Amino acid sequence: MYAETIAGRWSIEKANKWYAQYPWMAGCDYIPANADNQIEMWSKATYDHATIDKELGWAEQLGFKTLRVFLSSLVYAHDTNGLKTRMDDFLSICASHDIKPMFVFFDDCWNAISAYGPQPQPLTGVHNSQWVQDPSCDLRLDTAILYPQLKRYVQDILTTFGKDRRILMWDLYNEPGNSSHGTTSLPLLRNVFIWARHCHPQQPLTAGIWRDTNDFKPLNDFQLSNSDIISYHDYHDSIRHEQEIKKLQALGRPLACTEYMARTRGSFFRTIMPLLKRHRVIAINWGLVTGKTNTRYAWDDPHPDGSEPNVWFHDILRPDGSPYIPQEVEFIKKLTH
Repeated sequence: MYAETIAGRWSIEKANKWYAQYPWMAGCDYIPANADNQIEMWSKATYDHATIDKELGWAEQLGFKTLRVFLSSLVYAHDTNGLKTRMDDFLSICASHDIKPMFVFFDDCWNAISAYGPQPQPLTGVHNSQWVQDPSCDLRLDTAILYPQLKRYVQDILTTFGKDRRILMWDLYNEPGNSSHGTTSLPLLRNVFIWARHCHPQQPLTAGIWRDTNDFKPLNDFQLSNSDIISYHDYHDSIRHEQEIKKLQALGRPLACTEYMARTRGSFFRTIMPLLKRHRVIAINWGLVTGKTNTRYAWDDPHPDGSEPNVWFHDILRPDGSPYIPQEVEFIKKLTH
């Protein structure tokens, strides 16, 4: 593996010393059940303190100690101070439930174009039908205009919250290269690390690898050469997942699995969560409360009539907080308490 390493990366010793202060942690990728994408979660008109507080209370009961939460550069561009105020409120809610989240800046997944304001209603039975890439792809055509805007966004957020003890770490870019972007995402990936390193946050930086193919090697090499904490996504069964863990352990840094658990693909709490705990990998599954994102439906199995899938793909709880599978919730609690 070889890739440029941006100055300021934590040493292996510093990364492991940071990790040693924490017990093994589990958590989830989180968006409230009444938001269908990042814009709706963070916009002034739709940010919902009460729902977030209620749902994070349920997360606390599960024993979850962290969350992975996507921000929105579009909300920042239109309501800079409002986004930071709501982030502070969100962190206060998290702290009241003994949860330290990580925030995600950019994302190459799902819908290419986004717009500020009221968001479209989710498509019935379709997984993440209104989730949006960030930045919007129509803005990516002119990087001379876009990059200074994104630099201000990243550095303002990191300057504001880079010493905030309520935050676990920063995930700079979700699945760079997805949605057929490929290595065209490498310049933004490189720049977000440069922008972030300039701010010297006290929390570690990461960007998770997610696709192990030759065409993604330049992206993977850069991510692995610049992340303080190595993070990755894995929706495979326990045998393949453990192979990935052992490969990444060779890098000598703490590990965080920032996406797993897709029941119809053989990734279950009962098989993956003990594996992650045994190897002391931070365990972050996709989904908490099923809702407008429709992530109980699989990526490739829409139910346009709105009928329940035979097996939920993601998510743990129903909208009233009751478990989808009671035995599964009890199993999670046994591992986290």
